[in-house]
Amino acid sequence: MKKKIDIAVSTDPIKDFQSILEYAKSLQDYADFIHCDVMDNKFVENKTYDFNFVKTLNAQTLIPLDVHLMTEEPFVSLENYIKSGANILTVHYEAFKDKKQLIEAFNYIKSKGCLAGLSFKPSTNHHEIKPFLFYVDIVLIMSVEPGESGQNFLNKTFDIISDISKFRQDNNLNYKIEVDGGINDKNAHVISELGADILVSGSFVYNSEDKLKAIKKLRGK
Repeated sequence: MKKKIDIAVSTDPIKDFQSILEYAKSLQDYADFIHCDVMDNKFVENKTYDFNFVKTLNAQTLIPLDVHLMTEEPFVSLENYIKSGANILTVHYEAFKDKKQLIEAFNYIKSKGCLAGLSFKPSTNHHEIKPFLFYVDIVLIMSVEPGESGQNFLNKTFDIISDISKFRQDNNLNYKIEVDGGINDKNAHVISELGADILVSGSFVYNSEDKLKAIKKLRGK
């Protein structure tokens, strides 16, 4: 039986709030998540929106919200994003100087009925994050440098996906592997075969004339 691949369409290529809302509404019957790229112009060199807009998205659409915090101090805002309707709430490994607080963040997110995710930059050695994979529901592998849409997929990510998938199997863990950045109909199949469960698509779906067809291609249909 072929495994189901979930598609999270990213808000990142879109710059104004009304267009993001319309985009989310148009795809809520086709995509599995809207991937909310939250940037604060500190952790990455870009700024998008905060929990107030996430709350608006939740109120005006039916699509589950996959919230990716690319922010300098994510711990202090977790409650706001959970209350705003996040279904998945992902924080960055690099944003936590105190790694004990990182575990506290995962436990807090899960205690509120939300899925806890961990992400890391391509420049971070992925072996560093492995001790924390026992605490998460999602591991979000960045296949581009976070902060800007439209970048090309970094080929070294293939090995990282494969290794994170093997670690899951070897330790009998159940986290989902999500991959974000440069995903298109040419590489989606390989990424899925290596163990990915959720594919984030920004530019590929957004720039497609037939967005439903583009999502189907990413699913391998």
